[in-house]
Amino acid sequence: MAQPARRRRAAAAARDSAVRRRRVPMRLMLPSLVLVAMMAMLMLRGYVHSEILADHRIQPEASASKVPDEILDGGPVIDTRGGRHTTLSVPDHRLVLTFDDGPDPEWTPKVLDVLKKHHAHAVFFVTGTMASRYPDLVRRMVDEGHEVGLHTFNHPDLSFQSKKRIDWELSQNQLALAGAAGIRTSLFRPPYSSFSDAMDDKSWPVTEYIGSRGYLTVVNNTDSEDWKKPGVDEIIRRATPEGGKGAIVLMHDSGGDRSQTVRALDRFLPDLQAQGYRFENLTGALSAPSAHTVVTGVDLWKGKAWIFLVGAAENITGVLMVGLAVIGFLVISRFVLMLLLSALHARKVRRRGFRWGPTITEPVSVLVPAYNEAKCIENTVNSLMASEHPIEVLVIDDGSSDGTARIVEAMGLPNVRVIRQLNAGKPAALNRGIANARYDIIVMMDGDTVFEPATVRELVQPFGDPKVGAVAGNAKVGNRDSLIGAWQHIEYVMGFNLDRRMYDVLGCMPTIPGAVGAFRRSALERVGGMSDDTLAEDTDITMAMHRDGWKVVYAEKARAWTEAPETVQQLWSQRYRWSYGTMQAIWKHRHAVVERGVSGRFGRVGLPFVSLFMVVAPLLAPLIDVFLLYGIVFGPTQKTIVAWLGVLTIQAVCAAYAFRLDGERMIHLISLPLQQILYRQLMYVVLLQSWITALTGGRLRWQKLRRTGVVGAPAGGTNERRPVI
Repeated sequence: MAQPARRRRAAAAARDSAVRRRRVPMRLMLPSLVLVAMMAMLMLRGYVHSEILADHRIQPEASASKVPDEILDGGPVIDTRGGRHTTLSVPDHRLVLTFDDGPDPEWTPKVLDVLKKHHAHAVFFVTGTMASRYPDLVRRMVDEGHEVGLHTFNHPDLSFQSKKRIDWELSQNQLALAGAAGIRTSLFRPPYSSFSDAMDDKSWPVTEYIGSRGYLTVVNNTDSEDWKKPGVDEIIRRATPEGGKGAIVLMHDSGGDRSQTVRALDRFLPDLQAQGYRFENLTGALSAPSAHTVVTGVDLWKGKAWIFLVGAAENITGVLMVGLAVIGFLVISRFVLMLLLSALHARKVRRRGFRWGPTITEPVSVLVPAYNEAKCIENTVNSLMASEHPIEVLVIDDGSSDGTARIVEAMGLPNVRVIRQLNAGKPAALNRGIANARYDIIVMMDGDTVFEPATVRELVQPFGDPKVGAVAGNAKVGNRDSLIGAWQHIEYVMGFNLDRRMYDVLGCMPTIPGAVGAFRRSALERVGGMSDDTLAEDTDITMAMHRDGWKVVYAEKARAWTEAPETVQQLWSQRYRWSYGTMQAIWKHRHAVVERGVSGRFGRVGLPFVSLFMVVAPLLAPLIDVFLLYGIVFGPTQKTIVAWLGVLTIQAVCAAYAFRLDGERMIHLISLPLQQILYRQLMYVVLLQSWITALTGGRLRWQKLRRTGVVGAPAGGTNERRPVI
């Protein structure tokens, strides 16, 4: 008995484990839901703007051989309900004004105002797309006593369509009417229709089918041709029937500039009323029951839900388009600023005779915080031993469990000390190192990073300027030979180092990279050392330096080779921590915006720039790809692709310039287009997850990346003689 029970429990546990493994992580689910919702809103908007599922073909005129003579010779109201083939005409001295293609937010209200002014009624044949977008105008038509008829949803030529598509056009049109005004209608006018005698063997079967669905087909026998904009007098002449006859007059309240129609209507109505004409609804002129029936119950709520969703799609996509304009402006502005200011920076630091001040020759302390860096730490320390500048090395082992400290101690190198502590985090390890350092200039690096022989010397020279409190070095990706490594290499050279040149010129460097940075001890002591308030302690300390009045600069020749994440999971963890920590740092130092004096420059320039370019812009950037996908699929495809290629060209120019400044080979830029399509999307989702964490008050733990030790000690001091990988 016990063994079968154990087997059942084991099977149940296995099923539970399988369910857990299949469960989609929240970090993927939430951004995916946001993306799906965004695309759904765009699709709905495209649908009601006739960008999706629209058919703009027009059937050429065909033979009338299949059309009964009583239809060709009859009136403009065609009744094929119940198998009938009859027509109706409007009695003499009665005019039925009909307006097609609306409602239009600009011209329909003006038409309604003129009709109300002259106590006249009309029939508005509305399309479902316009009725869905402007339900208030449909409601006003009904409230003011006008009749509403169907003009299909997307305005296709029904001669091309199947019966299923015709039913769909009618039902969607009725759905829009139900939601807008709570009615159904039995009146229908086919798009591109004309007089009864223009009926042919293509349109007649459609008319018969429409009648079988319970609709009266209404064409016209007097065409004002107002869509041609022939002038007010000509519109009036064409709309006036001869000899006091009744007529159904075709006009338009949408589809372009209808100012001539409105002016003609304001003269036409009183003139013909003075001649004894009455302007009535169609059913009123024919003495027939109303074409409207009230919709209730489920159908009414379906209609209201449809109108609500269309309104939401309009509003949301309107906001998205504003966001697209904003991100477009930010992207172009950032590229322009990076190019201009980086050129200024390069010209400044590379001109002959440029010096920060007196040459720094005194020894410095290099702090290497290490937590489980057994695979990397030997290469790191060996690279420091080749330094051209006198240094002491302090390896602060933060509770490693893989023997990191023992490896360093076993190397037996001079001027290398190991400090052990219980695991307390990187900021605590750095503060421990600062407390034990002998010298006034302190260099900080990561345990997975290697320096070139000249790195320390180049990194500390800016301290010849007594106003400089911290220096950012040039962090480079060592393991760049994989695709994901190449993408990060492009990001480091273009996105980080070109940015640092720009921020250096602006005097508001946002981050001293943890892989390679240097600090004046007195500056660190004045701001309280490294803080664990955020997960981006490097950004936090840099902002604190600015607020304390210190200059923070960039030393491009101080190169450090770091091991970048080699898997998507590791990259996700690293960038999630970075982006969330940056948000924390911005929030922590938000009061810098209102501070005065030297520190106020960072608050007025640096903090807004960091917020815009590092937080807001990446958050809005997915809009570029969403609209790109929409434009490729639904059009205008060619313009969309050209626009995207234009942005890619600008990025390629910036990247090529950044690679030239850094002395890098251009071969890695081959993967730039693929980086924009795949890698950038990952960064979007990471940032979105960081936003969600921040807004929901989540707390992110420090996440240790798994290292491989593939970045070896540097072979020389130039980019051409880079570390062996």
